[in-house]
Amino acid sequence: MRRGSYFYYRRNLEGKEYVQHCRCYVPTSGAPTSVYDTMPTGPDAPSEHIILDENVKALELAYYSIGAFKVSPNNKLVAYAEDTKGDEIYTVYVIDAESGMLVGKPLVGAITSYLEWAGDDALVYVTMDEILRPDKVWLHKLGTNPLDNSCLYHENDETFSLDLQASESKKYLFIASESKITRFVFYLDTLKPENGLVVLTSRVTGIDTSASHRGNHFFIKRRSDECFNSELLACLVENISATTVLLPHRPSIKLQDIQLFTDHLAVHERENGLPRITVYRLPAVGEPLERLQGGRAVDFVDPVYSVDPLESEFESGVLRFSYSSMRTPPSVYDYDMDTGVSVLKKNETVLGGFDASNYVTERQWATASDGTQIPISIIYQKNLVKLDSSDPLLLYGYGSYEEGTRKAYTLSSICIDPTFKASRFSLLDRGFIYTIAHIRGGGEMGRQWYENGKLLKKKNTFTDFIACAEYLIDKKYCSKEKLCINGRSAGGLLIGAVVNMRPTLFKAAVAGVPFVDVVTTMLDPTIPLTTSEWEEWGDPRQEEFYSYMKSYSPVDNVKAQNYPDILVTAGLNDPRVMYSEPAKFVAKLRDMKTNDNLLLFKCEMGAGHFSKSGRFEKLQEDAFTYTFILKALNMLGSDQQ
Repeated sequence: MRRGSYFYYRRNLEGKEYVQHCRCYVPTSGAPTSVYDTMPTGPDAPSEHIILDENVKALELAYYSIGAFKVSPNNKLVAYAEDTKGDEIYTVYVIDAESGMLVGKPLVGAITSYLEWAGDDALVYVTMDEILRPDKVWLHKLGTNPLDNSCLYHENDETFSLDLQASESKKYLFIASESKITRFVFYLDTLKPENGLVVLTSRVTGIDTSASHRGNHFFIKRRSDECFNSELLACLVENISATTVLLPHRPSIKLQDIQLFTDHLAVHERENGLPRITVYRLPAVGEPLERLQGGRAVDFVDPVYSVDPLESEFESGVLRFSYSSMRTPPSVYDYDMDTGVSVLKKNETVLGGFDASNYVTERQWATASDGTQIPISIIYQKNLVKLDSSDPLLLYGYGSYEEGTRKAYTLSSICIDPTFKASRFSLLDRGFIYTIAHIRGGGEMGRQWYENGKLLKKKNTFTDFIACAEYLIDKKYCSKEKLCINGRSAGGLLIGAVVNMRPTLFKAAVAGVPFVDVVTTMLDPTIPLTTSEWEEWGDPRQEEFYSYMKSYSPVDNVKAQNYPDILVTAGLNDPRVMYSEPAKFVAKLRDMKTNDNLLLFKCEMGAGHFSKSGRFEKLQEDAFTYTFILKALNMLGSDQQ
């Protein structure tokens, strides 16, 4: 990634768990950025400098993760946030980019990974309260005692959490306070951080806003009950009260995010369950902004796929994004926003003779109990699968939290798009079909898809998943005896709920760090995340929500019945789903289930919500999960049983 006069990059070393953070000079730094630019290599290339080697930092640590790695605008300093337990509580260090020497004292306490530079000599960061809710934003001037840092804002409402982002122009920082349905924004001038925060969008229940900046305008994405898929507005920096609609609300297209450039705007959207990018040319800075028209859509080739925005140079005409599908390895493209030319810059290497043409990807639609059409993404090895009900199948589901590119401190916050995962091919090359059920409660099909799978409609998530399973059986992708299911976190809740509801529909189930003790957790505001989750699941202190949550909470609905083979995992340091929840679920299953099928509980003692931190350690976890599934299907050799 080019930043000014440097190329910055990360490198994996053979046999090492973690990455090195490196940089080198751009020999032609005066030339404009092009999609054809490449970083020079070889004996004549500029010398490389290793800024930080995570492998060195992680020595003798069971867990190591860098949550933020931020280079100062003048490229002289680096601030990074380090977690050594998996509890998502970070220590922030500032180092000299050349020497690696520590600059000043580390920032310690209940610090999040939200970290941004305010100019070259000040940092803005966010801390959490005792229930790990991001509640305060701070300004730290380099060279001063961290105890003297000034608090820019304190959010006292326990249902709201803070977010921090820099504009693409780097001239403003945006501090947002958000609940599940409301979000309002302040801005901070990075050249005058001592002036403090200024209100950009006001706090109005049910209105969700996010912002960015270019020239003399702020750009504001705004969602409301009427504009449920969001609209895009612009206002002058000097007159924020007068807004212009650039992109109106469209009921069938969700406005997901935007990326701003000096002369362009890239709009990330979703339609029919798939992401897309539309690029617009903007008028010159200083000229009036009016409704956008004539955008250019970026073309993608697979029937189901995933696209994610990547950091791009604000002052260039090059948009960078990551593309993958269930059969296409993650690929980084540079896209010329004037010509429409895409250039592949890098794709992930897949070992073992991988050939994408051996695999088929499909999009099918199951019919839910109320007639709603539920999309299913499918992949299989075309030379192995028979599609006669005899094939083993793994069905994955999640179904919560809508879209979360800007929200990091919920249980999880992602659409489950059909992305690539190399370890998955270990199953596909054994004849498995792998499928994803894009059920209600997620954001794959827009805001209303999410609204129809939360609060008092949460059971739609579970019945949608069951409908997808029955569809796959009916269409001969598998049989009940070959159907395995998997989900993590809120997806673990899904797994717990459906094995209680329809235990004989599945052969094996994997519930990763599952949120399964819903009522007890939501009744306790001293547990991390509880207060901010009431707008997602409901507040069980109210009788209507208590009764509804009690009717599906997995721990509260374990019965004396036969269950499939089940694997449940947990992380000892998990701040999102405390290990006691899955442990309690397993204990109740052991007490009440009426058959001898496998029931395994695996707690990682040196990790949190996202399992172990090393890249090979993550592969070991996949191998363990897949081995469990293969054993349940009696697909292991006698020497492996």
